[in-house]
Amino acid sequence: MVIRHWRSALLVSAAFIAFPVVPAMAQSATTAAPVAAATDENGTTLQKIVVKGKRVSAPAPGSATDTPLATETTAAQIENKQITSISDLGRIAEPGVNFNRNTGGINIRGLEGSRVLTTVDGIPLTFLSDATRSATGGVDTFDFSSLSAVDVLRGADSSRAGGGALGGVFAVRTLEPEDLIQDGSDWGGIVKYTYDSSDKSSSPSAAIAKRIENTSIMFQGGYKTGKQTESQGTVDTYGATRTAPNPSDYEQHNLLFKLRQQLEGGHTIGLTAESYRKDRDTDSKTGQTLTGNYRPGNYDTNDAADRDRVSLDYKFQSESDDSFFDAAWASLYWQDQTRGTGYSGYRSTSVIGPIGRLNEYDERTIGLVGAVEKNLDTGYLDHNFVFGFDIARATTEQYSSGYDNCPAPLPSGAYPTGYSACANLHTNQADTPKVETGRVGLYLDDKINFGDTGFSVTPGVRFDWVKHDPKMTAAFDENASNPALPNGFNDTAVSPKIRVEQEVNDQVLLYGQWAMGFRAPTAGELFSTFGGPGTYLRIGNPNLKSETSNGFEIGAKLGDDDLGGRVNLFYNRYRNFIDTTSLNAAQAAALGYTLSQYPQGGISTYNNVANAEIFGTEISVHKRFSNGFRALAGLAYAEGNNLDTKTFLQSVAPLKAVVSVGYDTETWGVGLDWTGVKHARGQTIGTATSTSYFSTPGYGIVDLTAWWEPEQIKGLKINAGIYNVFDKTYYDYASVRTGGSQPREYYSEPGRTFKISLTQRF
Repeated sequence: MVIRHWRSALLVSAAFIAFPVVPAMAQSATTAAPVAAATDENGTTLQKIVVKGKRVSAPAPGSATDTPLATETTAAQIENKQITSISDLGRIAEPGVNFNRNTGGINIRGLEGSRVLTTVDGIPLTFLSDATRSATGGVDTFDFSSLSAVDVLRGADSSRAGGGALGGVFAVRTLEPEDLIQDGSDWGGIVKYTYDSSDKSSSPSAAIAKRIENTSIMFQGGYKTGKQTESQGTVDTYGATRTAPNPSDYEQHNLLFKLRQQLEGGHTIGLTAESYRKDRDTDSKTGQTLTGNYRPGNYDTNDAADRDRVSLDYKFQSESDDSFFDAAWASLYWQDQTRGTGYSGYRSTSVIGPIGRLNEYDERTIGLVGAVEKNLDTGYLDHNFVFGFDIARATTEQYSSGYDNCPAPLPSGAYPTGYSACANLHTNQADTPKVETGRVGLYLDDKINFGDTGFSVTPGVRFDWVKHDPKMTAAFDENASNPALPNGFNDTAVSPKIRVEQEVNDQVLLYGQWAMGFRAPTAGELFSTFGGPGTYLRIGNPNLKSETSNGFEIGAKLGDDDLGGRVNLFYNRYRNFIDTTSLNAAQAAALGYTLSQYPQGGISTYNNVANAEIFGTEISVHKRFSNGFRALAGLAYAEGNNLDTKTFLQSVAPLKAVVSVGYDTETWGVGLDWTGVKHARGQTIGTATSTSYFSTPGYGIVDLTAWWEPEQIKGLKINAGIYNVFDKTYYDYASVRTGGSQPREYYSEPGRTFKISLTQRF
């Protein structure tokens, strides 16, 4: 069981309880219930007031907005800010959110990848992690044109998330038929087209919904095609001197279908089908030279991500005080996620002839996720119970297929003279066995309101069970290292939390929380094997322990839609952080390996770091004037340290500040956004290139946006923006922190670009 240092944690939580009570005693209590986060169409944080004593609607499936640690970005904000990617979302709307384009991982408060939980309509997405061939990602397999909202929950919240949510939750909600059907009508639709000069992409999309009595149906689809993302590099050469981005073409498709049937008594049943495809082909000129192994035009890479989902959905909202439950939702789902990387080319020197590789990582899941809610009034104390569940069975498989001109190895295992390079090209094998994974997550929350004092306490607890069961397959048996089938993994965790809130008045909400988090190792971290004698070896560690965290947070939400803000301070302590390490001769021998047999890169594996920490603050403030002007400012700061090695955690992004001002009328508006980022901690080697962690310089960029709804065409809206107005050269630390062998400008972000969107509603 994972309940560590609980006594000291509860003492700190008791201090949190005392903190908000003091100011409450100095003022008369109000009768308003706790405040939930919300935002207006311009990105301004608002307060949603719920009157105590009235029935409260349950949050939408997958929503995380019923906690003060969360914020919501609505479809209107997504449209007005022209948000078409997770990177766009983190630019102004969510400055504490970053996206690593190299790994495909979402970063919240310095943690990313499998340490941030991503959900679509409450259904978890797995961060696919091919530990040996870098086919990672898969959590951005959705189109922003299909979304109704994005919720970001910061920090571990045991009652709203499960394994993998050490850094937080990135929860997206897709459109429902009622999002398109306006009052007084039985149908509705939206057609949209966006052009983005940063990658020369065109993205049309359309959605239509129809209601016939108590039945609603919706179709939504989108298509996107584009080129490489531009940078400030201009040197169009081959190999190590190139700074211009490699030429690239990509296509993206998404389809979404929903059927909803409303039944008597507040019940709704439905069917959802979703499909997403993205495929990119790149002419990898950085890997080509005029006289080398790969000549111009002879080395192309491919990157693909697919996701399919079918779910039976249920939602219940009580229409009577006599109902056994007040609200409930559930989804029984099947989901298939695939991540693929590969290359094809022609070698001119080492082993002359064609070569190709395709590395695929696939996970198929059947699961049941949902929650039920019950309100109980026991006199002075009002209880809001929420019981949730996440039960799933997943099958994970990895395989590398390929072709080349390598001959069969000699009986000794070595290759004939002139073909020594073939020892490095392990293919037509699995680097990880087939893994059957079972997981069960159960949680219970009880939000206790103390009469009309505005004070509430929310204790919660979550139970998680995870089992990884590796299976031998013919593909894994073909592995060049001839590994034995590793032992399986099995772990359970109990993750408690307690949150206190004090609504001083309808303008001030204070809160504090302590919560534990949990993440089990991935199949790749446990069971992978890649390499062979004479080269190198990368192996998993089946003896890894699960990562756990203790998170402490205090904060305040202030004001209303005209003037307000939020501030919070957080400290998170992690145990058994999973990291990579290189083995010395003694460590290798203890595992049955001889280090000298792997001269090219030694032996590396995964290990647990005993102690790590991340702490920081997030601040935002907004002002809305009666004459149409608006202003917003925000700041996200985090610091992370490996307490065992006394080094910093490189996944923690540098301080980011945003300032946004604008003016809006009923038919048009303009906005000016400034984003400032501090220089990053890191190690810089050389003056032209960085082969270690890149200490990205600080920068400030300016964006100019505008919108217009012409009165002559009902339902038409035009959004346009100029981004990086002053053509600043800057670097996104989240994506380039590991540096590389190319000159710096190769890793830079786009210069001055523009984006325009046309939206027609019916």
